Amino acid sequence: MALAHLLLLTSFALLIRTGETVEIQRPRGVPLSKRQFYEEDKPFTCLDGSRTIPFDRVNDDYCDCKDGSDEPGTAACPNGSFHCTNAGFKPAFIPSSRINDGICDCCDTTDEYNSGATCQNTCRELGHKERESLQKMAEITKEGFMLKQQLIHEAKKGQEEKQVKLTEIQSGKKELEEKVEALRTVKELAEEPEKEAKERHLKAWEEQKELLLIEKDKARMAEAFLELDDDADGFVSVSELQSHLELDPDSDGSLTETEAQGLLGGADRVDTTTFESLWSSIKDKYLSQSQSEPPAPVDTPQEDSKEAASDPDADSYREDYGGDEDDEDEEEEEDDDEPEEEQDKQAPPTIRTPEKKDDDEVSMPPYDAETQSLIDAAQKARDSFDEAERALREMDDQIKNLEKEIGFDFGPSAEFAYLYSQCYELSTSEYIYRLCPFNRVSQKPKFGGSETNLGLWGQWAGPEDNVYLLMKYDHGTSCWQGPNRSTTVKLTCGKDTIVTSTSEPSRCEYLMEFTTPAVCQEPPSLEESIHGHSEL
Repeated sequence: MALAHLLLLTSFALLIRTGETVEIQRPRGVPLSKRQFYEEDKPFTCLDGSRTIPFDRVNDDYCDCKDGSDEPGTAACPNGSFHCTNAGFKPAFIPSSRINDGICDCCDTTDEYNSGATCQNTCRELGHKERESLQKMAEITKEGFMLKQQLIHEAKKGQEEKQVKLTEIQSGKKELEEKVEALRTVKELAEEPEKEAKERHLKAWEEQKELLLIEKDKARMAEAFLELDDDADGFVSVSELQSHLELDPDSDGSLTETEAQGLLGGADRVDTTTFESLWSSIKDKYLSQSQSEPPAPVDTPQEDSKEAASDPDADSYREDYGGDEDDEDEEEEEDDDEPEEEQDKQAPPTIRTPEKKDDDEVSMPPYDAETQSLIDAAQKARDSFDEAERALREMDDQIKNLEKEIGFDFGPSAEFAYLYSQCYELSTSEYIYRLCPFNRVSQKPKFGGSETNLGLWGQWAGPEDNVYLLMKYDHGTSCWQGPNRSTTVKLTCGKDTIVTSTSEPSRCEYLMEFTTPAVCQEPPSLEESIHGHSEL
């Protein structure tokens, strides 16, 4: 359209310069397209068909027709319009109220024929500027269209290459699937003897460990008997047992004679053989003298007990993580307010508890050479299977991505395919806007801050005659107490692919203008423009 208009103006100007212009007689203010309705030798019928009047009433400065069509060249009708011929520039219509108002509205000055206003015909100058602008636009359109043809060619070639690659991968997938199944069988066959060998080794170890634990328990029992037999008379008596408060059955802080006698099976003293039969009931609580001495029991209020049992690293923890000491002080003050009786109930007596020796844990010995060999073989089979299965997953992802890209709507001739996997930015005074066609739109503060999602690819949203003029991105980050952000991208013809502007016409709804040669249409030829315009 731009080039056609340019050629129309050019050819019209040429006809004027060469003197070949033929003025077609018609009433003032009537466009050439409506000349047939104004014939001087016939009565005039209002264009709305409301009435017919003698032709001498046309432009008589009195409004006869409701639609104002009888006064195209005067200001008599409030709803009338005046046609500016504007030879050398663009024709135009102005409201009839502007006729002879002393202001030049038409560049050819025809609207001020009887006002006395001094007007200059600027149509040639305006037409020259318009032609220059249209010529520049035509050149951009032509160059953009040539680039579009190149994009279409490359897209077609790319689509063919992707299709070939997809076929190759799909063919290779069948072979890989067979390989994975074969390696799965190898893995399962290797894991079966591995499992049996591991179970045999574990069973043998459990039996061996049981014997070791029995021996260790006997040794510990003998050691405990010797420790308890203070007078070395070969017996453990009630008084000797009372020195070990950790054996207190009711945990009240004291081991009475009756309680000690109960632990000895009701006897006053027992020998080694009898002690061995009683060992199982006291060994879990018994604390050997060879173990480190625990802190002596201290009868303190609850606060002191809590402090004694607290983590020794607590102070460093507060320093490292910024703990609030004031809050802890307040909690301690609240604890101080508790009644003493309540504190006494909550503070149990401090008693010694047995600590587990490191040598109580017995580690399983390493596998024998034959078992280890089976484990290595099974692990090798697993590694091979995992590697093949991972390659199969990657292949599935490749197929999925290729099928998606091949089936994507990149325009009638796939001219928009070059935008796929690309991103374009526009920097403003405050933000950096980023458009990734067919993916997402985002906004990021220029001087630090997190990125905001302005919408994910939705669909082509242009008019019915060309849906590829608008892109719609929705389901972006939600606004505060508002809808999710969305962006409409308006595509215009240009030889460069760039984001030219962004705006926010409505809250959380953004408009982005984007130039690309992919929307450039083929410009009309010179001959088609000249011969195809009947009015000229």
